This record gives sequence, C-alpha cells and structure tokens, in this order.
Amino acid sequence: MGSDAHPLRRSTDRVPGSGTRTVSLVLTVRPDGRDPGHALDLLLDQVPEDVRDVVLIGGPTGTRPARKGMTIRTLGPWDFARGDIPHAGLRAATGDLIVLMDADGSMSPHEIPHYLYYLESGFDFVKGSRFIAGGDVADYPLARRLGHRALLRVARRLYGQQLTDLWYGFCAFRRGFVDLLDLREDGVELGAELVTHALHYGLRVAEVPSRELPRRHGPSHPRTVRDGARILGTLLDERPHNALSRFAHGRSRHAQANPGTPPLDASGRPPG
Repeated sequence: MGSDAHPLRRSTDRVPGSGTRTVSLVLTVRPDGRDPGHALDLLLDQVPEDVRDVVLIGGPTGTRPARKGMTIRTLGPWDFARGDIPHAGLRAATGDLIVLMDADGSMSPHEIPHYLYYLESGFDFVKGSRFIAGGDVADYPLARRLGHRALLRVARRLYGQQLTDLWYGFCAFRRGFVDLLDLREDGVELGAELVTHALHYGLRVAEVPSRELPRRHGPSHPRTVRDGARILGTLLDERPHNALSRFAHGRSRHAQANPGTPPLDASGRPPG
C-alpha cells in the first residue's frame, strides 16, 4: 500500500499526549484447571493508569478489586477450545482506544504505553512483533517458526505489507475498527484474524517490539498445521481485489531481472 493512499499521519490526528482519550484493556483469561486469580491480580497491578476500563473474557467469576478510577468487568465463560474470542468481548470495551492481550503472563502490561503512543501518532492498528529489534520469544518450536515464515510470504504478496509477525495476539486499535470486524467462530487465531482485517481495510499498521515471556498459567498446545491452514484460508478470503495483479507483477519483475529462469509460482518460488 502506497504512502500517498495511507499517510502515516493525517492533519486531523492528535499530537501524542494531547487531548483526552479513554483506553480499554481486553484480557483473555483461558481456564487451565487451576485458579488463575492470583496471577491475574498481579497482572492487573501492572496495568498503566491510562487504562480505566478492563474487560476480562473468560475470567473467574465474581467482582475483582479495582484501583480508583478503574472498572473491571467479566464476560464469559467462553469455550476457548473453539479458538475464538467472541465479538461481544471487544464490543463491550468502552474506550476510544482498545488494547487486546492475553492474561497468561506471556505479555507484559508495561508495554501498553508503547502501543498507545503509535495510535496517538496517527496509526490505526498497532501490533506487537517478536521478530524485530527489541522483540523476543521464549519458546517457538521450529515447525511453527517455519510455518509462520511461509504465511508471512503469502501475506506480503497479497497485501504488499512487510510484516514480521502475523499471529501474535498483542495489539491495539481505534474503537472504530471494532465496527468493521466480522469475527467468525472458525477457530482462526484471533491475532492473525485481526491483522488480516486491518490489512483488508487498508488501515495504517505499525509493528512495535514485544517480548513474549513464558506462560505463567494456562495451556499451551500449539496446533501448527491446523492453525496455519485456517490462517491461510483467512488471508485468501480477505485478499484485496488487486492481489492477483500484484502476484503477476512480481513474477514479471522476477523474469525481467532473471532472464532464462522459470517464472515464480504463487508462493514466490520457482515451480518444481
């Protein structure tokens, strides 16, 4: 996407730190057979003061103590085995800016101000990346890493964006984006689905470094083949109307730069 069509800033954007805005934090709390209440309390203590509205999706029932000026609401229970966070969970957030993260200890609330800064600087969708300078991941199996790289190649070809991390679920966006979403209970990793929708609608996307820490609680059972296949299907379903011409243009440039070599296939590689 060209910078002329989607500039990094608009004249109507607020200068960082100016004006007033409200921030909602949507936390996904996945049951693991133990009481995650203590870990959740520790995480909530780290939430920046800018966040006044917290929505717990699938969290423990009952009223949780909140600091002065913060409201905490619990929605659920949800069947996380289906791989989805219901759209109602995001719609329940009341803030102008919405931050989405897991409450399993793998994502740090201390990073939230970094996300908010980029939203206030004119970006529409800010996502964490574990694979740019300053980012890191504690445990990422080789098979999942290879699958992720393959999906990134497809996403770059289809959408013309040089993303580095596709299915990491730590992200922040403007409230208006929620109204564009059409989340389906199809088992697709939510982080990848949100990114795909953001690319589909031409939002200005920024990546910020994020450190994925070891999970403190909650199950971790990545299903690389199933997740990869569903994310690929979402990428293809949401592809822009000019995606095929971009593929053709890419093959044409490759042929001009490398005369006598076979054309590239849809994945950007020579056939065979």
